[in-house]
Amino acid sequence: MAEWKKTALLAGFQIIGEDLARHGLVSSHGGNLSLRLGERLLITRRGSMLGRLAEKDIMDTGLFANDRATPLASSELAVHRAIYHESTALAVVHAHPVHAVALSLDSDEVVPVDAEGSYLLKRVPVIGREVIVKTKEVAQEVALALKEHPIVIVRGHGSFATGQLLEEALHWTTALEESAHILWLWQLRQALHGG
Repeated sequence: MAEWKKTALLAGFQIIGEDLARHGLVSSHGGNLSLRLGERLLITRRGSMLGRLAEKDIMDTGLFANDRATPLASSELAVHRAIYHESTALAVVHAHPVHAVALSLDSDEVVPVDAEGSYLLKRVPVIGREVIVKTKEVAQEVALALKEHPIVIVRGHGSFATGQLLEEALHWTTALEESAHILWLWQLRQALHGG
């Protein structure tokens, strides 16, 4: 890969990672990002800090087959691969948006009540019947749901968003968390004021 292209791709990962960290959508070592490049996949390294990504934190591995970089790739590699196999997405953002995850604990979908969320997201499905610790178990379910929705939530774990660019997947992620936060506050207000 040409050096300028490698530098541009790294800069893209860094901008999105910094945005996710700054907005509190990932913990210090949580979440992951990937880009599909033909039969290859660029994905963040296992345990990397999205807010401080360096060249060593981006793993270049096979989309269909393991290679020497696979063991260092994010623990969510199986989910990213499944998403790319089932969709035309070229980018995936996995985050842990707090309000969206909280709402996922006892709901099968998040339905925004705010105007922007209602327009953009309509409804966001929650994947899994109980809290999921290892998303590898629901990789195919996540991938199939993302064929119909730009973003889904794995119950008690986090969101997976797709796009043609990392920026697009970030947009779905921030829109979800903003709508989830508004929904959370609205539900709290309803509870405090007796409906």
